[in-house]
Amino acid sequence: MKTIIFIHGMFQNPKSWEKWIAYFNNKGYKCIAPAWPYHEGEPAGLRKDPESELGNLRLQTIIDEFEKVASRTEDDIVIGHSVGGLIAQILINKGLAKAGVCINSVAPNRMLSFDWDFFKNSMTIANPFKGDEPIYQTPESFYEAFTSPMSEVDSKKAFEAFATHDSRNVLRDCMGEAGEVDLDKPHAPLLFIGGEEDKIIPADLNEKNANAYTDEGSITHFKSFPGRGHFICGQEGWEEIANYVHEWLRHELVANHKELEYAL
Repeated sequence: MKTIIFIHGMFQNPKSWEKWIAYFNNKGYKCIAPAWPYHEGEPAGLRKDPESELGNLRLQTIIDEFEKVASRTEDDIVIGHSVGGLIAQILINKGLAKAGVCINSVAPNRMLSFDWDFFKNSMTIANPFKGDEPIYQTPESFYEAFTSPMSEVDSKKAFEAFATHDSRNVLRDCMGEAGEVDLDKPHAPLLFIGGEEDKIIPADLNEKNANAYTDEGSITHFKSFPGRGHFICGQEGWEEIANYVHEWLRHELVANHKELEYAL
């Protein structure tokens, strides 16, 4: 039985994967969704009483935790959203998974988009004048950036159920050494998914990320979905995304019986 490791992104925790876990359990996968440090528990409780060390959380600390998880299991598949998508790429780059799915993924190697909303949201989060103060998510900021294609009513429900606060240092570190990937190295199959209405990670940045991988013997695919924002994994119609991922995995890992060894 293959194991899927789900990796959440900023302002989320493992609860954001609950429907996906049920879906892929039903497809015969073993699913695990570890929490980042300081992200364990109910989102409402984490918002009300955030951990005192939350603002000091660094990307490398999260990567180290997921490397340990991936090293303990076999035949791993990694599925990550946003910063979780970057972590998925890093695990693939280290040869720790058989396939990776990167959804609205932060890009490695200081790769940027020229989209105004991308710069606005990135600078709001990474603001150097805020030091190690956590960034606190509100219903208004969640709707403006995460869930803008949704109605305000549905966005408020999503905020109450799934939103958390987070560390500015995680996004800052994505632009540093911890966020680097060797894009020329042979790698396990990678699927990049972008939401066309995403104001945090524009679909063109996902496509740019996918196209930056240069090894001709490795599999890299990109798929864009219309009407989807950054909350693509929880937004109405999430099943279409999950179905696409499932069929892609079947094609790459089951139908073709791929048992390749990838160079480290």
